[in-house]
Amino acid sequence: MSTTELSTTLTQLQSSPPPSSQKIASLLSTAKRQLLHLDALLPAPSTSPHLLHLARTTLETGALFSIRLQDPDAFTRYFQQLLPFYELPPSSFKPAGDGQRSKVTGLYLLLLLTKGDYAGFHTVLEGLEVEMGGRAGAGLEEDRFIGYPVKLERWLMEGSYDRVWGATKREGVPGEEFGVFSEVLVGTIRSEIASCSEKAYPSLPIANAKNLLFLESEGSVVEFARGRDWVVQDGRIYFPLQQGEGVRSEKEILVASGQVIENAIGYARELETIV
Repeated sequence: MSTTELSTTLTQLQSSPPPSSQKIASLLSTAKRQLLHLDALLPAPSTSPHLLHLARTTLETGALFSIRLQDPDAFTRYFQQLLPFYELPPSSFKPAGDGQRSKVTGLYLLLLLTKGDYAGFHTVLEGLEVEMGGRAGAGLEEDRFIGYPVKLERWLMEGSYDRVWGATKREGVPGEEFGVFSEVLVGTIRSEIASCSEKAYPSLPIANAKNLLFLESEGSVVEFARGRDWVVQDGRIYFPLQQGEGVRSEKEILVASGQVIENAIGYARELETIV
């Protein structure tokens, strides 16, 4: 089998407008079979630079389509398959260059954040820092795609949830695919704030809850509240007492309120112990 057939499959995958989801899945399966026949699923010393380029491009295309199809497991598999290619110097490929490594790696770092896998996040990051250490001015935060999850992770450690939320808005997201994981990350933060609020307050005005939970409208607050079995009445949200608690005293409420503030600070310390 020649590389011409693989090139044709890639052209179909990258056509505009993009194919349907079913067509994408079929083309990716075809491309991977072609790579297998060409003995190029893993790079080898005998693999030509042109074929290395085609193989990496095929796997990167599959990784990015997996994100658009909201299939993080498939994306992870593609990323693992790409690692041997990313260990090669850019000069090994024809045309020479890093391809979409920065974008795919940034997405993988963001996926690890959404899973709370901070140990895995820092393992990948440390590998990049070692590799990029020899390049003058090549700070990770300067990279459009890798810098995005790096900043988000730092803000999470600081408890700066408002900065995380602001960065996940459309103008702050470096690419369409990043929006998928950004929404998941905001949902995780929102759930944590909600859990702390239940312990800190007997009730909150809906308007205050909207700002606290980074929701766009009061209607969204009501929908979110119902999903957590909160009671919405007379413009306020009433949090159910924890089972067996009884009526909380003013002192208990003040103590619990302090926990909401401390949570943001303690969050960073907890992450450091994980790492």
